[in-house]
Amino acid sequence: MQKILLIEDDKVISQLVAKNLRNWSYEVEEVADFQDILSQIDRFQPHLILLDIGLPFFNGYYWCQEIRKASRIPIMFLSSHDQPMDIVMAINMGADDYVTKPFEMTVLLAKIQGLLRRTYDFVGEQSLLWFGEISLDLKTMQVQYDQKVEELTKNEFQILRVLFEHGQEVVSREELMRQLWNSDIFVDDNTLSVNMARLRKKLDELGLPGLIATKKGVGYGLVKAHD
Repeated sequence: MQKILLIEDDKVISQLVAKNLRNWSYEVEEVADFQDILSQIDRFQPHLILLDIGLPFFNGYYWCQEIRKASRIPIMFLSSHDQPMDIVMAINMGADDYVTKPFEMTVLLAKIQGLLRRTYDFVGEQSLLWFGEISLDLKTMQVQYDQKVEELTKNEFQILRVLFEHGQEVVSREELMRQLWNSDIFVDDNTLSVNMARLRKKLDELGLPGLIATKKGVGYGLVKAHD
């Protein structure tokens, strides 16, 4: 599971962002001690840092510089400072991206996914999508859970990939079929039903019954084990 450290002193914003990211299966930690951020980074070992500029004691520019002295962890600023000079300064100090407040969560999520993909695909790590403790390997088309692995067909893989990318959001049957068409896979409504049934059977064998829920008349969505 990819880990994100959220350094934001506005509790309302911090909790809202953290909740949405957890719904998308990221492990999120919110910084509470703004005097000792580096030790929290060292302990948590995040894959990505979301950093505000206006923080108690020292501002985000300071912490960005301090982090860059020891680490290449990708840093994304979240700030209400929207002047070009603010963005230039952040990038010059080592930030990888900059999002101005207020922002749409869908835009933030897309930027986070893009930055993580660029960072970790570039260094040659496995291309994985995560939903809780379940991983989907984009290279081998394997789904893994609790040290067990299932091989997926191209159709099954594409269905599960789309569902993973949407987290716990419901995806319509029409959207799933459109995604399969875009992958050069011929599919109609009956084909989708057959492949969904086969995929669910494989997930059952992994110990994941009920992972894919059907919302009647709407579509499909992933459900965490504790939900």
